[in-house]
Amino acid sequence: MTLHQHVPLPSRRIAVLASGSGTNLQALLDATARGTLEAEVAVVVSDRADAGALRRAASAGVATVSLPLGDRHNPVVREAYDRRLADVLHAFEPDLIVLAGWMLILTSGFLDRFPGRIVNVHPALLPDGGGVEVLTSHGRLPALRGSRVVRDALRQRLPATGATVHYVTTAVDSGPVILREEVPILPDDDEVRLHERIKSVEHRLLPRAVALALAACSASNVER
Repeated sequence: MTLHQHVPLPSRRIAVLASGSGTNLQALLDATARGTLEAEVAVVVSDRADAGALRRAASAGVATVSLPLGDRHNPVVREAYDRRLADVLHAFEPDLIVLAGWMLILTSGFLDRFPGRIVNVHPALLPDGGGVEVLTSHGRLPALRGSRVVRDALRQRLPATGATVHYVTTAVDSGPVILREEVPILPDDDEVRLHERIKSVEHRLLPRAVALALAACSASNVER
């Protein structure tokens, strides 16, 4: 009788880029610890040395890299920064790169290093295939892009906003959507209260979207 040992598949590796407190990173760490996301966070990189995301990663035993940017408005500096960032990430051999509150727009040179392997979580509803509007339960609403979308949703008195996880492309906040979910805007909402409710949705969506993106990466590798 031959005994067949079960050989576990190698864990999928995630690299996370985060500029802030790291609550979406924590959602990923919690999901991997529970086993609901079959992957490991291999490294967390931040452009801010004091980012809470780096402390969360260190507490979880995850490698951290602080990579400050000198001048985000100088295109030569930005290109050099993204080359260095890509080299750092490449050393950790990630299957997927997750932008979880990353406040820098990535250059096309960086995106070319990891084609189809970068996802972002965005605190608003984005449409499939780009466009200026997104279909919601309230009909068509403006697609909000950029870094102030929670404030914009309130300023425009929209009935709803939401969260979207999408692939990153050279067109900002316009890549293919993986998952999205609506968040109603309540009459007494201010920016802080609304953002907190959006973040709670992001924390639920992001691990699911990452699992889908990793499965798509695996399928793509098999097809090759």
